[in-house]
Amino acid sequence: MAPKKARRRAVAEGGSSNVFSMFDQTQIQEFKEAFTVIDQNRDGIIDKDDLRETFAAMGRLNVKNEELDDMMKEASGPINFTVFLTMFGEKLKGADPEDVITGAFKVLDPEGKGTIKKQFLEELLTTQCDRFSREEITNMWAAFPPDVGGNVDYKNISYIITHGDAKDQE
Repeated sequence: MAPKKARRRAVAEGGSSNVFSMFDQTQIQEFKEAFTVIDQNRDGIIDKDDLRETFAAMGRLNVKNEELDDMMKEASGPINFTVFLTMFGEKLKGADPEDVITGAFKVLDPEGKGTIKKQFLEELLTTQCDRFSREEITNMWAAFPPDVGGNVDYKNISYIITHGDAKDQE
């Protein structure tokens, strides 16, 4: 099969011949900035020494070699920017397991009730990191309505994210 046909077929089958098509320009620029920060020696490749220096810059001085080796093994070879972007694309391709998502919510629920106040969650989602738009918030509350007390059941959210909604499967 000719290379162009193979590439089209890979794309049609859900693969991607170009990792850059997985992200918009703003995201690619953000990844490039992160790559540049981690590539401490500016040689275009992230290696074990770059990781060690990055950890040191963040105040973590005694990172074990085994931990760094495990991180490096996640790549199929030298980590240039394209490999770096591909690694993120693979990580972002599917949702995390249910226990990981639930664990992230538990950080916001120190009393372990299994719920978070709607107002608190909405404030976090609209003011931190990859901020939700007003439309995304509206859609989220339509999909995961809070109870009469204004509490959101995050265990239910985690389950639906990882397993789908029973209504969708009928």
